[in-house]
Amino acid sequence: MASLGPSIEQLIEAFRCLPGVGPKSAQRMTFHLLERNRAGGERLAEALSLALNKVQHCQRCRILSETELCSRCDDEQRRQDQLCIVEMPSDVLAIEQATHYRGQFFVLTGHLSPLDGIGPEALGIPQLIELFDQKTIQEVILATNPTVEGEATAHYISQLAHAREIKVTQLAHGIPLGGELEYVDSGTLSHAFSGRESI
Repeated sequence: MASLGPSIEQLIEAFRCLPGVGPKSAQRMTFHLLERNRAGGERLAEALSLALNKVQHCQRCRILSETELCSRCDDEQRRQDQLCIVEMPSDVLAIEQATHYRGQFFVLTGHLSPLDGIGPEALGIPQLIELFDQKTIQEVILATNPTVEGEATAHYISQLAHAREIKVTQLAHGIPLGGELEYVDSGTLSHAFSGRESI
């Protein structure tokens, strides 16, 4: 097959870094931007460059933020004694959209997976232990995904919290096993969150 040219091939390959984007989807996006929407492509490039340069992780909760402390951690009206632990930043948004939770968050940015080289340090567990040791947190809400890895991560964190005599709860049933919070409908997530149980 004839080459489309190095710059086109490079753009197609760049789109493939996105989750769920295969060769055909990447090719469609590339052709769409180059043939029909170059202005949109320029906006995309500028926005991506700006975000990559400005966005970092909040120093406290590890969610994506343009400031050292995100707006949630900087909000003194939020409860300081509750800490909801999630795997990804998108899980924070899912919980806030579906519930009335007004406590603190901690984003792991993944789950324990020794085979993939993802251990406690990669998930910010030392930073989480520091939060536990400040003795302001009375309840840890484990909202990891109901997968084998998510459950193993939740169990590991619950042991750390129990050792410091912190109450530990976990989202109630209602979230499908093997599912991800980001894709659960808001009614199911709200019900599961309000019915969380001690573990």
